[in-house]
Amino acid sequence: MKMKSHYIHPDQLCVGLYIHLDLGWMGHPFTFSNFKIKDEGQIEKIRALKLKQLRYDPLRSDCEPLLPPTVPAAWAPMKVAVPVSPALDLQKRSNRLKQLNDIILSCERKFVVDAHRVRAVTRNLSAHPASAREEAELLVNQMVKSALTESDVVLHAVGSNHSQQENYVHSLNVTVLALMLAKALDMSDEDARELGLAAIFHDIGKAESPLNKSFIDMHCELGSRLALQSGMSERIARIILQHHEYVDGSGYPKHLKEAQIDPLARLLGIVNDYENLCNPANPADAMTPYEALSHMYVTQPQKFDSTILRLLIKSLGVYPPGSIVQLSNGVYGIVMTVNPQKPLLPFVMIHEPKVSRETPVVIDLSEEVGLSIKKCLRPLQLPQDAFEYLRPRKRICYYFLNKQPTDGAPLDMTDVIAGQQFRTGTDPFPV
Repeated sequence: MKMKSHYIHPDQLCVGLYIHLDLGWMGHPFTFSNFKIKDEGQIEKIRALKLKQLRYDPLRSDCEPLLPPTVPAAWAPMKVAVPVSPALDLQKRSNRLKQLNDIILSCERKFVVDAHRVRAVTRNLSAHPASAREEAELLVNQMVKSALTESDVVLHAVGSNHSQQENYVHSLNVTVLALMLAKALDMSDEDARELGLAAIFHDIGKAESPLNKSFIDMHCELGSRLALQSGMSERIARIILQHHEYVDGSGYPKHLKEAQIDPLARLLGIVNDYENLCNPANPADAMTPYEALSHMYVTQPQKFDSTILRLLIKSLGVYPPGSIVQLSNGVYGIVMTVNPQKPLLPFVMIHEPKVSRETPVVIDLSEEVGLSIKKCLRPLQLPQDAFEYLRPRKRICYYFLNKQPTDGAPLDMTDVIAGQQFRTGTDPFPV
């Protein structure tokens, strides 16, 4: 359910409009990229950006835009923006990042709360199937509402100090990634809800399986049976049953191929494999997000639905947030957010020892002539000083961030990833 975009001329701005600034987080003077205009001062600042058009949301606006200008904008007198000194610009950036801190921490706390909710429903499904199913449905409905109905959902990378063995953290991560693709596919709410429930319970059969390989392979059938016994739909049970099937027939338990596999099971299988590659049972075997996507695309493409795999890569970017990189000039950095138009040229926070860690240098590679990503690295390949500055996480989980600040304006992707990297408060997920 794709939201229709509405555009207006800057001269049509007025107090009460909810607008979207399609710029990077350093490309404008506001704390957030999406917000409702409160006063004429904000309008002057927006017009000083000299944008040819602006996107706005009629549903969140209190009024209609002004009528289009009768005189072409090129004829109108232009206001000259007053240059800002580097010191003031640095202070402004620092203030903006500190304002983001509470919102980012709130998102990460929400991740912890929902991870524990997933643990509770997973543990209770056998003993109290009805109540566990109802609680899971409530959680999934909330996540679907966040993912599918918000026009500017942000996928936020959070660190986790939970044990790699905790399946409920894995299940929540898989659910978030699955719903991210559901939004990209314009999936119906009903399909997204069934996908979300199947994702939360896709490994529930492991709780009933003896801990050896031959029986672990039975967890799909056991999980499907538990889903039906708890009152879930036949389709949810089918998705759970098929989430380890591959389109080339090499999966299990029934070695199904292509159209024999439910489309939602094909999607769930892809995000499940990606998450398992990034966060395997043995941390020593973990791949970086870049390595995981490359492995799936280059060495195993025959196993996956090609459309969904390409969509996963597009959604996460060639260099997903959290990837450690070395640039062509030798500088180390960490990818902050992707550039959908130029996936090879993301936003990167660089290691610059002369600059405070609270206000680090973030560059948009699409604007840096001749500068590109040379290679991706594992965290331990970083020099010690770069490691201490960039602070890469041991494990990255994903969660939606659409937490509304007090002015009702959600953050854009760049604000969110930047805020996550620059937090000054207590880290709920220490390395």
